[in-house]
Order: sequence, then C-alpha cells, then structure tokens
Amino acid sequence: HDITYVGIIQTARASGLEKFPVPYVLTNCHNSLCAVGGPINEDDHMFGLTSAKRYGGIYVPAHQAVIHQYARAALAEVGGMILGSDSHTRYGALGTMGVGEGGPEIVKQLLERTYDIPMPEVIAVYLTGSPRKGVGPQDIALAIIKAVFKNGYVNNKVMEFVGDGIRNLSIDYRIGIDVMTTETTCLSSVWVTDDEVKEFYRIHKRESAFKYLQPEPVAYYDGMVYVDLSRIKPMIAMPFHPSNAYTIDELNANLYDILDEVEKNAQALLGGKVKYTLKDKIRNGRLYVEQGTIAGCAGGSFENICDAADILNGRTIGTGEFSLSVYPASQPILMELVNNGTISRLIASGVTIRTAFCGPCFGAGDTPANNALSIRHTTRNFPNREGSKITNGQIASVALMDARSIAATAVNQGYLTSAEDIDVDFGKPKYFYDSRIYENRVYDGALKPDPTVELRRGPGIADWPKMPELSDDLILKVVSVIMDPVTTTDELIPSGETSSYRSNPLALAEYTLYRKDPGYVGAAKVVQKAEKARLAGEDVTTALPELEKIYDEIRGKIS
Repeated sequence: HDITYVGIIQTARASGLEKFPVPYVLTNCHNSLCAVGGPINEDDHMFGLTSAKRYGGIYVPAHQAVIHQYARAALAEVGGMILGSDSHTRYGALGTMGVGEGGPEIVKQLLERTYDIPMPEVIAVYLTGSPRKGVGPQDIALAIIKAVFKNGYVNNKVMEFVGDGIRNLSIDYRIGIDVMTTETTCLSSVWVTDDEVKEFYRIHKRESAFKYLQPEPVAYYDGMVYVDLSRIKPMIAMPFHPSNAYTIDELNANLYDILDEVEKNAQALLGGKVKYTLKDKIRNGRLYVEQGTIAGCAGGSFENICDAADILNGRTIGTGEFSLSVYPASQPILMELVNNGTISRLIASGVTIRTAFCGPCFGAGDTPANNALSIRHTTRNFPNREGSKITNGQIASVALMDARSIAATAVNQGYLTSAEDIDVDFGKPKYFYDSRIYENRVYDGALKPDPTVELRRGPGIADWPKMPELSDDLILKVVSVIMDPVTTTDELIPSGETSSYRSNPLALAEYTLYRKDPGYVGAAKVVQKAEKARLAGEDVTTALPELEKIYDEIRGKIS
C-alpha cells in the first residue's frame, strides 16, 4: 500500500529492477486523505501509478478499496499464496495463504528471489457449533486471540481452520475471523473450502479460482485449538492489546475492578508519561464511550455493516459525545449498501459514512479526544495507534469490539451494550458485486511493462541511500532498551501522519522510536557520526570517546 510501496520499489530499483516479474498490486488506502505534508501523499500516488505503468503492475487508486478487500475480490485463489507488505495479509478463508512481510522480502520477489522460511508447524483450529445471535466474527477472533497469544501457542505457525462449525459461518464471517489471526502471532492461515467459498468466487466472476480444500481422512497436526462457537459471547478487548479481552457481560459485572487493573497496567506500559484514566468514564454505574468506528479489512464488510444497520433500525445515536463512523471496505461494498438502502438508514440514525480508508486502524483518521475511549471493529488497539502522541502528553484508548455490539452501544447512545441485549431481526441481504467499479478505475498492467513511461517523483521522494559495505568485525553500541511486550514496525518507523515520510528514508529516520524513546535519534546520531569518521579514516574517538577504552581492550586481546 501507499506507505510501503515507494520504499519497496526504490530499494528494488537500487538493486537493478527492470520490470515486475510477478503480479504486483499497489493500493492506496493509508495516506488517502492527502492531508499531511502538502503534496507528498499524492506525489507517492503518482509515483505508484507511473511505476505500475513502467514496470507492469496493478494500481488501485485511493478510496477504491482497502488493500485486503481488493485482494479478496480480485487476487485470491484457492491453493494460491500472496505476500503483502502489510501485517494483516490474510486470505485463508478463501483458500489462499497470505503472509504479511517486511519490505525487503517483497523486494526479493521483485528481483526474482525465493521466499525462504523454515517449515512451520501446523495447528488445527477446530470449529464446532453455531454462533449465538448477536455474536460476530470479531467476538470469535478475540476469544481465540485471548486463548493463544500470551502462551505463544501458534507463534510463527500456520492455523488451519477445520471442523463442522465452519458450515455455519458465512463467507464474510470467516473472513472477519481470519484477518484477525495476525494478532495471534501466527505465520499464516488456511481454511477448508466449501460451497460458500465457491459462491464467493462466482459472485466475483472468478469461478475458475475455486476448488475444494479438505483435510485428509487421517490428518496429523502439531497441536489443536478447539472452539465451540455456541459458547462465545460478545467480547471487548481492552487497551492496549487484542488479547486483553473479556466478555462484555463480564466487564459490566466487574466494571471497577477491571478498569482499575487496565489503568494500572497502562500506567506501567506508558511509564507514567501521561495521565491515563478509564474509571472516570463510569456514569450511573455504566461504562460510557465517546466514539465508535466500524472500518477497514476487519470491520468494513458488507455483512457487518448490514447487521449494524439492522440493530440501529432507525434509532438515533444521540446528540452527546458519542459518534459513530462506518468505513465500507471497498467501493463495490459501498455501492451495494447504497443500492439496498443500508447507507440511508445509517445516515438517518446519525452515522457518518466514510470511504474505503485504513485511517482509524493506524492513527490517521477519527483520532479520539485526549483520554477518550473509542470502541472499534478494527484490527489493533496498541498504545497511540489511534493517533495520539505521547511525547505531546496525549493519550486515548481503543477497545476492540464487533460491529454488532458497537451498534448496540450506539442504540444506547454511548453506554456499553452487548448485541445480545438488543432485540433484532437480521435481514441478511444478498451481496451483488459490480465489477464495473474496478474495471473503470483500476489500472491493470500486470506483466505488461512499458519502459518508455517516466517515473513521476515529487520532491519528497528520495532514492534509497547507498549503504557502505560491512567490515569483517563490528563494534555495537546499544542506545535504547525497550522492554514492552509488543513493539511493532509502527513504533520503529512510526505510523500515523509520520508515515507520509516513508518515501524518504533519511527524513523518516528522524522519527524512529520517537513515541517509545524520544532520545533514541540523538543517541543514534552520535554513533553515526563516529561511523562516518571511521569510513573517512578520521579519529572516531572524537565523536565517541568511550571507543578509546574499547580499542585498548581489543588491542590487549590481540597482543
């Protein structure tokens, strides 16, 4: 997508790229608003379009689809595999193994290198039973994440979904569970395929991409997760991780105790840098939230949004602090929601409708007020991922929930409510896919390079810097120690508005770890100054005096 593909292509160009040897799709669903840094976001998009033309790729313009919804509709195929430069590259419910990888691995593919990993273990996820009314895919996903994250049971393994319960899940439901498997720390996922999946491919006019996948009559696995779908209730993942999950009923019954524990854990995680409270959101004995969002590759599905509209059923979300935004995951989904009247019903209730945009998931859209609590059907609720800046004394909270319970909370105008507590008849309208939307806007030049096309590069796009050759021996200096259980690439190379600088590696480097360790960049530059002196044949101890003692120790050992 548009905060990773510029760096990937620039790295590949520096390594001799002449054409894309495999279908390479460039989506534009992160810096879609072009609201930061003047023209630099749209400059990236123009670079992407001209790259797709020059090297032979596919370009999906901004607001057409979030990366994974386009892949589901246009790229997935049973028995296939997709590497994506995004953590939530998961298409297992469609019979495609998706793996989210770092940019260098995608560069290797563009340079016709192999993808090499040790043979992973395979964990069976056996689903049985049927979900209760009001329970959605996010509820199932959070229950699984809670069970396997902290013990590392599926870490770097493949989750293979099997069992008689799968037939009781719609395709949108399966996709909603599958995309969240990233938060278990598994490597990838794959599901059995059946007539429900076959119908998905038929609707999307790609019948030839389907075949049946089933385990052998006798299949051996490295482990198993047993999930009785009928026992799972509406869930909420409290800050600051999807595994910090409770049933909504459990939270409401133990409100003060759980909020107190979350506050204490948050203060330890945040190092006391900001004031953080949740208990102040208790009003008349109930938890009040200020914002709701249903969005992205996890929340923005057709079925999620239709079910949310059925729960609201024309009732207002109120005129208080609580707001609700809905982001359909693609223009085709939005089109069908318009056609069947769902959008007009949501708008009449006070819901704001957005375009296909990943903003709420990484801090570039719907940033809550300071110390506010937002409930979201998105993928993550890590610290500051909602857009706050701890270095500016800011913090807000995201709790993950399913779209249905978010809608139930909206019915009660911000008071936390389980979807099981709302009387509703789900209409379950059929989805009709209009392929003209992508045909009319998506540039498809896959494997048809045109070397006469000049790359369009704005002033914010920089070539990949030359890297000096490593010497045989290294002296390493540790300048930052972070003990948090989760430090993602969104901290190393920050997300949110600073992601606009990912097209200029040296400019982006100025923000490295700035939310976790504001002193890192300055300390690293001291080491960099010494390294530059070494490469120039100058005295490195002028920049880093402590090296004198280290050199003396090395000389002593050599002599």
